[in-house]
Amino acid sequence: MIYKLETPLSVEKIKNIRTGDEILLSGEIYGARDAAHKRFAEAIKNNKELPISMEDAVIFYVGPSPTPPGKKSGSAGPTTSARMDIFMEPLLKKGLRATIGKGDRSIKAKELMKKYGAVYFIAPGGISALLASKITEIEPIAYKDLGPEAVFRIKIKDFPLFAAYDFCGNDIFAQVRPPL
Repeated sequence: MIYKLETPLSVEKIKNIRTGDEILLSGEIYGARDAAHKRFAEAIKNNKELPISMEDAVIFYVGPSPTPPGKKSGSAGPTTSARMDIFMEPLLKKGLRATIGKGDRSIKAKELMKKYGAVYFIAPGGISALLASKITEIEPIAYKDLGPEAVFRIKIKDFPLFAAYDFCGNDIFAQVRPPL
């Protein structure tokens, strides 16, 4: 099935998505990688406010390349998602609804997404130029000292993805190899 989704992503919008479904995502998402996630975790642990709201949010695990002249964005390919698994639960508790990356996740991350009502989308590696063409606006908004690992606000139109984990706990990678 093909779903055209607009952010923010409520439970209602994603509850019928199943593993393998094609997604064309539009709206506002956030780009954040390892270093930003570590700061998110420290802020939550210290009862500090996060620089972005996680409520019904989507985080894309990306470190975008610099924007070339005349373009909206530089290459924006997904990074390996499993590295962010240790930071997932506090963000899911705050309402994070979806993540975008590449590769399999830990069993614990999959269980947490099912528990908190979240999904995992994958963007295949090697299509970063195509993904960049779907970005209409991008700007660093938090932790700017981290350079490409800062938090970015990214506006997208028909961003092509696949559902890797769904609400029912189905896993697109389980058909290919045993889970991590």
